[in-house]
Amino acid sequence: MKKTRTHPDELIIGLVSISDRASSGVYEDQGVPALREWFSAALSSPWQMETRLIPDEKPVIEKTIIELVDECGCDLVLTTGGTGPARRDVTPEATLAVGTREMPGFGEQMRQISLKFVPTAILSRQVAVIRETSDHAALIMNLPGQPKSIKETLEGLKDESGKSLVSGIFAAVPYCIDLIGGPYIETHEAVCKVFRPKSAIRTKN
Repeated sequence: MKKTRTHPDELIIGLVSISDRASSGVYEDQGVPALREWFSAALSSPWQMETRLIPDEKPVIEKTIIELVDECGCDLVLTTGGTGPARRDVTPEATLAVGTREMPGFGEQMRQISLKFVPTAILSRQVAVIRETSDHAALIMNLPGQPKSIKETLEGLKDESGKSLVSGIFAAVPYCIDLIGGPYIETHEAVCKVFRPKSAIRTKN
């Protein structure tokens, strides 16, 4: 069912945690709670979310993303988990299958950020795509599965004084959403400073 916006610029976010064990109840999912916490701290403009916890099954992942974009009307869909080289890791393949255009810069930047911490970041296969329908478009991105890595990927790296050393991927997300016809997203700059060209910045009344 299509989510109803309470404000014209309310962002509708779909959060999908992909894990065989978490979805079967073997352990508690950490991906969705970490994302919910991050968005609660980062966004200053209105937003709401729709969450899913599913197994590492390509048809299920594809169906879930399509449902969140086409039926729920999500502007942004973030997945966590299933992006490594293991045979069960099929999130990138499912994401590419439902996208209409690939956005390779997001995956490149995610790996650059993670490489500051661990050399195994090169094993990550995270991708980002845009899915377009006749009247709607959404940005879909694969994130890491660990809460610490999720935060680092979205926010980037800062020094002890809080100065940004490496931009996180979310700095570019609001402008991307602008360009595909979505709501105008604003953030708390102490968490994540958004970048827009001067011509795209709204003047406040």
